[in-house]
Amino acid sequence: MLKPAAILFDLDGTLLDTAPDLGAALNSVLRSEHRAEVSPEAYTPLASHGSTGLLRHAYGDEFDSRRDELREAFLSAYARNIAVNTQVYEGIVELLVALAERDIAVGIVTNKPQNLTRQLLPGFPDLAAVKAIVCGDTLQVAKPHPDPLFHAADILQVQPTECWYVGDAQRDIEAGRAAKMFTVLARYGYLTDEDRASDWGADAHIDNPQDLLALLDDKTS
Repeated sequence: MLKPAAILFDLDGTLLDTAPDLGAALNSVLRSEHRAEVSPEAYTPLASHGSTGLLRHAYGDEFDSRRDELREAFLSAYARNIAVNTQVYEGIVELLVALAERDIAVGIVTNKPQNLTRQLLPGFPDLAAVKAIVCGDTLQVAKPHPDPLFHAADILQVQPTECWYVGDAQRDIEAGRAAKMFTVLARYGYLTDEDRASDWGADAHIDNPQDLLALLDDKTS
């Protein structure tokens, strides 16, 4: 296998641990309706599923009849405190430096809305060198559709088959496989006990960001 020209990453649960602020937004909505809050142990594994997954967990079937109202309240609460407790995963900064030294371009492909992504990323200057950022509403489709990954490859002026895609959710692996990219499951991200990640068909997995460098050495040596 040749060295990849680019490595694309999911954002939430892969580059950034955004669960604390997503959970805080969920609990803000719940408090406003005098409902019981959701614990970090319960909301953290759901963070990759965004507002829909978090609200559905908290509201159950009621979410379907109040979807727009609840999502608006959630996104408003999240936007007010989007980077209070969010952190770059340990090892990501060193990984990005090492990829730059190897002349491997980096991109982000997330299902997070563009306005929230643009509000969040300036708080993390270590991600400033990322050359392509594709959000959930950049195109008419989002992951698991492969088009956002194709778009990121176009921005970076590389072929999709020259890219790796790293993510922590099933839709990440599905999108990467559909785009004919080498897929890497970030098992340190937001996986639930019910996830059958071994069935998703990822080409490889990592348990921390630094494992990606060892995987590069192993696959491209």
